[in-house]
Amino acid sequence: MDLLRFATAGSVDDGKSTLIGRLLYDTKSLFTDQLEAVEAVSAARGDEYTNLALLTDGLRAEREQGITIDVAYRYFATPRRKFIIADTPGHIQYTRNMVTGASTADLALILVDARKGLVEQSRRHAFLCSLLRVPHVVLCVNKMDLVDWSQEVFERIADEFTSFAAKLEAPDLTVIPISALRGDNIVSRSDNTPWYDGPSLLHHLEHVHIASDRNLVDVRFPVQYVIRPQSTTVTDYRGYAGQVASGVLKPGDEVMVLPSGFTSRIAAIDTADGPVDEAFPPMSVTVRLEDEIDISRGDMICRPHNAPDATQDLEAMICWMDETRPLHVGAKYAIKHTTRAARTVVRGLQYRLDVNSLHRDESATELTLNEIGRVRLRTTVPLLADEYRRNRTTGGFILIDETTNRTVAAGMIIETR
Repeated sequence: MDLLRFATAGSVDDGKSTLIGRLLYDTKSLFTDQLEAVEAVSAARGDEYTNLALLTDGLRAEREQGITIDVAYRYFATPRRKFIIADTPGHIQYTRNMVTGASTADLALILVDARKGLVEQSRRHAFLCSLLRVPHVVLCVNKMDLVDWSQEVFERIADEFTSFAAKLEAPDLTVIPISALRGDNIVSRSDNTPWYDGPSLLHHLEHVHIASDRNLVDVRFPVQYVIRPQSTTVTDYRGYAGQVASGVLKPGDEVMVLPSGFTSRIAAIDTADGPVDEAFPPMSVTVRLEDEIDISRGDMICRPHNAPDATQDLEAMICWMDETRPLHVGAKYAIKHTTRAARTVVRGLQYRLDVNSLHRDESATELTLNEIGRVRLRTTVPLLADEYRRNRTTGGFILIDETTNRTVAAGMIIETR
């Protein structure tokens, strides 16, 4: 079975947590004690029904306010596929948490309240999913039971969102009418929507094609750790451990190590379960080479004639996450890119982007919490990078405030120089 990572998105109180709870409940992915605990809390709160949103809203502040604050990860599986869900916050104050949850997602579920239609936060999250290059988007028009299952309401919202998504880069868009509270069109098709001829949400999640989303052409293997056993019985083992970012690795393949530029061939590929004949993303493996080459953490294994750019000058879109200090030109930060760490300085702020109107404010001089802008960076050492649109792993990075050790920004490389 393959693995699908998906993230929920949308405005506050559009039903994201309830939808995830319903998926877990209807796929029988809950333990009895979990369900009993939720039923007990629902009764204590005076709810007239079992509040499935409590399955993901675990913080006390979340349950008191009825909103999601943190990113909640949940896991379930069906006979066809395994799933990892990131239930992200809808409040604008926690946009950075939404970016965190969607950054590794294969698919985004954007929920819209059928009574309210598209709101500002719906558009903001759709744009962020496009910026993060999430390849598949599902718009769930929720709470259809509160608009009497109106086909006209559904089609109006679907048409409005489709028109907005046309301005973005959303390669695969599906729209489904649902009721997360009642379970309509979640696991099976609902009789309340005879005018809808599409799949249920779970059917779509099980069958959406994600294998071609991964870059299997450009071999990128950032070295995370050098394995050199300190054992008297094993004296000649030297392996390079990490996660395959893209491409396919096989024993016998000719490879090049950056930044040194030395070449060798793959002698073997090991995993926790033993040797394998090939490695592909997102497998975590240990690669052994035929030649003794000085390789350390932060180096990258690639093909001799297909290498990432080794550059110190980057242009990137960043989402600012620090609520205390804004980003400004001349500021210095630590940068974490794949397994390589360096320092960087902000050389320029080209514009700040209004995610609602997509207007570029070229007069901006700083970025504050949750704002997005295009910047120019200069690093102290070359980074082995690709454009984000080509490779989400080698095209993404984070900025860290060295005085507080806080992650202050997530970045996507637009251009290398």
